[in-house]
Amino acid sequence: MRKNSSLMVILMLSVMILAACAPKAAATEKPAEVPAAEEEKELVFASVVKSIGDTWFVRFEEGVLRFGEDNGVTAFMEGPSDVDSAAQVAVIEDLIAQGVDVIVNVPYGVAENEAVQKKAMSEGIIVIGHEAETASGDSLNYDIEGFEVCAAGEEEMRDLAAFMGEEGQYAQFVGSLTNASHNIWTDCGKAYQEKNYPNMEWVGKYESKESAENGYNMMKDLLKTYPNIKGIQSTDSVEIQGIGRAIDEAGLQSQIMAIGTCIVGDVGDLLQTGAVDICMIWDPADAAYAALVVGMKVLNGEAITSGMNLGVPGYENVTIRDGANGAKVIVGNAFAKITKDNMDEMNF
Repeated sequence: MRKNSSLMVILMLSVMILAACAPKAAATEKPAEVPAAEEEKELVFASVVKSIGDTWFVRFEEGVLRFGEDNGVTAFMEGPSDVDSAAQVAVIEDLIAQGVDVIVNVPYGVAENEAVQKKAMSEGIIVIGHEAETASGDSLNYDIEGFEVCAAGEEEMRDLAAFMGEEGQYAQFVGSLTNASHNIWTDCGKAYQEKNYPNMEWVGKYESKESAENGYNMMKDLLKTYPNIKGIQSTDSVEIQGIGRAIDEAGLQSQIMAIGTCIVGDVGDLLQTGAVDICMIWDPADAAYAALVVGMKVLNGEAITSGMNLGVPGYENVTIRDGANGAKVIVGNAFAKITKDNMDEMNF
């Protein structure tokens, strides 16, 4: 019995000695850290416009910022200080280098922007156009329009014809000869006139380069060349300011109807005097928001379908069709006709 007890003591002492001699690092070693979950990347939505100084795009930016706040993403607007396709391309190149997720582009010249848009798409960036329905189908994911531009051009021509008694001279203005919406607008208006009002005479289409000063000087020249001109169809919200000013200075408010795209905040005085008669308008802020919603849906792999609601007035029940060169075109119903009598409805 004593022998067994001695053996037990020896075994216990051996265990204690071994434990004391064990490497202390094992006892003090920190548990392996579990890798932290990778932070979710914040989505970035960039909008590129023709000119950041244009009142139209000042309003457009309001929609961009509202979209960012509503959706918890980074959303911002960039563009050149003056309209220039090359400058727009440079902005988009920079956005590609930044690795943004979505680009909404309002091109000054549709064709001039296509190559860089294709490059953006090749980098996995979603590209949504606005006023770009003549783009090639492989240069953007979708184009979005506030309304059927051709129908708006025809509606304006009916208003001009009514004022002119369906006879006399009229001229058309576009911001750019390469802008899709402006030229569809005026070409449809002219075609409608030729078909329905043969006694009206088209005297030309003038490119203002989206400049109020150019619009003013061109209109003054028109009044010298065509002193009996009775109608102006304008498509750019900047040029109409100069056109109206020239009509106002000449005191020809009752002789000439000027109708076109306007920002009421810019031409309110001209609406009151009758130098500008009708603004055909859609809210740039809502157009920006709707375009960004489309970008978000495409990014998330959601289907884009006719009848869908993009969450802003005029885009609650959109339609989808093919553009002339293959672009998928989303069309809303955000069209409004503003005169001096209802100018408070869209006075921004």
